Amino acid sequence: MAQQHKVHGYDDLIDCINRIKSDNKPINIYFTGSKDDTGKSWCPDCVEALPFVDKALTSSDPNTHFIYCDVGDRPFWKDMKNVFRLDKKTHLSVIPTLIRWDGPQRLEGEQLLNPELLSMFFSEE
Repeated sequence: MAQQHKVHGYDDLIDCINRIKSDNKPINIYFTGSKDDTGKSWCPDCVEALPFVDKALTSSDPNTHFIYCDVGDRPFWKDMKNVFRLDKKTHLSVIPTLIRWDGPQRLEGEQLLNPELLSMFFSEE
């Protein structure tokens, strides 16, 4: 299984990437709405996708990194000028989203409910 990291917000994400990128292992990032006190995201689509992503992650290459990234609360996410939407590397338009950092691989929304797509995503490492 991939080495896992959890970050909160854009600055935390970039700090994490800068720390781990030197080992030249692929970095996959799962973007989700922030969690409440019970550990549940405010984003119902993210809650629905998480078990599918977690299951696919169990068969991922151990020589990779996997970052769970909370994008923030609902008002922050809904702001069309938030940094996750504007950054050319993340360029998010929907959450949940799974991307390969510095790569073309990307799954968004309902695609994350498809075990075959998730398997292909993680097998392309």
